[in-house]
Amino acid sequence: MDGAQAPAKVKTTVADGVATITLNDPGTLNAAGLELMADLDAAVSAAIANKDVRAIILTGEGRGFCSGANLSGGGSAGRATDSGEGPNQALLNVYNPFVSRIRKSPKPLVAAVNGVAAGVGVSLALACDLVVAGESAYFLLAFRRIGLVPDGGATWLLPRLVGKARAMELMLLGEKLPAATAEQWGLINRCVPDGEVLAKATELARALATGPKSLGLTRNLVWDSLDAAWHDQVEAEAYAQGDAGRTEDAREGIMAFVQKRQAEFTGR
Repeated sequence: MDGAQAPAKVKTTVADGVATITLNDPGTLNAAGLELMADLDAAVSAAIANKDVRAIILTGEGRGFCSGANLSGGGSAGRATDSGEGPNQALLNVYNPFVSRIRKSPKPLVAAVNGVAAGVGVSLALACDLVVAGESAYFLLAFRRIGLVPDGGATWLLPRLVGKARAMELMLLGEKLPAATAEQWGLINRCVPDGEVLAKATELARALATGPKSLGLTRNLVWDSLDAAWHDQVEAEAYAQGDAGRTEDAREGIMAFVQKRQAEFTGR
């Protein structure tokens, strides 16, 4: 239809304190072109700013989670070929700032991997705090096939999650890693039947959304610990404990403990 507006590249719904953000370009298996990334950045920023949102789900529409950068136009490699610039510019200006923003999120994130996660799609999934994947889903870092290197934080994430040997195997050989094996390796948290991916991710996200504000502090402590020395980490814990202790949720939690009842946290 002439003048018809193209569907949004990203959709967001909010319910029960959970923002479900869906990559919405199923024809490309949700390839992370620059337009989609701009919409995704805006959606995540809005969810973080929304006081009614206490946990975030990231998932994909259709048969895939994210098939990586859009090499046919819009992704880092595609733009680089057309413009003569190196593929690093889109990474420096778009992809890296986004995954870094996720890492510093004050709210926990759950990835619902409903199909292929390839290239930077692997990085987007693993940048979340919890990862649920369907039985037919797989993770693929096949940069060797196009003469490029893993990006979006993959070379930082993989060795820390599965160790050097397995990280090297995934990135140097470029073979598919099935979700069941990813769970065995400790790369993801749950491998579930395909039809239950979003339901399980929502269950986990709702558990996070009913938790105290300190969950955001906890997830940041864990992410920071991957780089921190012992002394710096225990000092960071002390400061975070001070911040947590000043929240309404901490007061409620202590009161509920004394009164032998279930705490009712509000995220404040």
